[in-house]
Amino acid sequence: MPNDNLTVKQQREQRRQEKVAALKAKQAAERRRNRLGIIGAVVGGVAVIAIIVSIVIVNAQPQVDPETIEIAGVEEFEGLEGTHVQGVVDYEMTPPAGGPHNQVWLNCGIYDQPVPNENAVHALEHAAVWVTYDPAALSEAEIETLRDSVPSTYMVVSPFEGLESPVVASAWGAQVALDGVDDPRLQDFITKYRLSPNAPEQALCTQGIDAEGRIS
Repeated sequence: MPNDNLTVKQQREQRRQEKVAALKAKQAAERRRNRLGIIGAVVGGVAVIAIIVSIVIVNAQPQVDPETIEIAGVEEFEGLEGTHVQGVVDYEMTPPAGGPHNQVWLNCGIYDQPVPNENAVHALEHAAVWVTYDPAALSEAEIETLRDSVPSTYMVVSPFEGLESPVVASAWGAQVALDGVDDPRLQDFITKYRLSPNAPEQALCTQGIDAEGRIS
């Protein structure tokens, strides 16, 4: 409020200062609102990513209780170390079914070229199943049948030369050698081990790296 004891010039200066103070208060309030909006957007973005991962995993879960499935010939490997390493790893099993691996996982998908073991093992750590086949043991039609028979998520399919069986299915800590693309144990293995809660991580099988030869 103007002070009647002030001169006209002093009253004008007082009013100017009051307007400046009001403007600064308004600008400070706007900055606070903007900061809160940014924080809310970041938190909301993280929440959305978590929800997407949860939806993908829940929707991909099999309807049959995996614990009740028994598969003849499955070999299991205990105490696998999941450390991140650089370079080539000498795995104890072929194809590898867990162990030290590259820090970047292989994006799940269908590949028509061999994929790096160390990246594929990281995908297994994320609860994917890796189906490998000997290209010398299968016809083109059989390979296409194999590709069409697997789910579209949390799966890697790729050739692997020199396998002792035409097809081998691997998950983290588990592996089975199959007689061919029509071996019924393949689907049982996928149902039992794909997105298994026993895998070290429940994480995305995308946003990693693509290897050479990815076709889908």
